Amino acid sequence: MTSLETWEFLSYVVTVIGLPFAIVVFWVEQRKEREAEDEELQARLNQAYTDFLKLVLDNADLQMLRRGPMTTQLSPEQEERRYALFGILIALFEQAYLMVYEEDMPRQRQRMWQVWADYMEEWCRREDFRALLPELLRGEDPEFAAYLRRLAAEVEQGQRMAT
Repeated sequence: MTSLETWEFLSYVVTVIGLPFAIVVFWVEQRKEREAEDEELQARLNQAYTDFLKLVLDNADLQMLRRGPMTTQLSPEQEERRYALFGILIALFEQAYLMVYEEDMPRQRQRMWQVWADYMEEWCRREDFRALLPELLRGEDPEFAAYLRRLAAEVEQGQRMAT
């Protein structure tokens, strides 16, 4: 075998074995990178929700964690703070919707989204939250607003939305 034939043979080996191997390695690395980005996104969103809950705890007089009906009437100042906190919550939900939700989500994304769908459903169970939704959703992303309105209507009717 001459050196030209040797180089030609090696180029065939690279083409037949090396190129597909390189493509597989590239694909695996890209997938790992996407998964790491998804995990980072979920961590940031979870931290934002934790920060929101800290705000709610700092404003315990608003009774926002109470599951049943409110036991006292809120003052105008308390109503304003509650409205502001609901606004922060809507912004957080919209951010999660825009960054996580897709029509055909891979399994890992579905799991991430289900956490947020559960949070949204939990808050939609609150009558005071549902009552403020038309005002809170004004100017928000139309698809997100439609999703949350539909969820709130289904919760109000006693149904659970399939996500």
